[in-house]
Amino acid sequence: MSTIDLTSATFEQTVLDNDIVLVDFWASWCGPCRMFAPIYEKAAATHTDMVFASINTEEEQALSQAAQVTSIPTLMAFKKGQLVFRQAGALPAPALEELITAVRALDVEAASD
Repeated sequence: MSTIDLTSATFEQTVLDNDIVLVDFWASWCGPCRMFAPIYEKAAATHTDMVFASINTEEEQALSQAAQVTSIPTLMAFKKGQLVFRQAGALPAPALEELITAVRALDVEAASD
């Protein structure tokens, strides 16, 4: 599965309707974003059981502000509708794989108690 583009109209429903959603906030002028894009696309093709989404911060400024994104790229991970990870900066491929493994293993219900 490739990445999907999210908008303010599709963001909330996508996060709520899927078990695990990774969201990459990016912009076309951002060098680190362009470096991270192929790593993110490759992970999306490998991990087809989760949603890999992208938000263009130039086109979705209100959504980016609502998510309090102040630097890009910013990667967020949602599990069962809850934000479980947030980090600014491009991740190398091994770190992204570690994140995916950790999010899969996370017990959201136990973590919220």
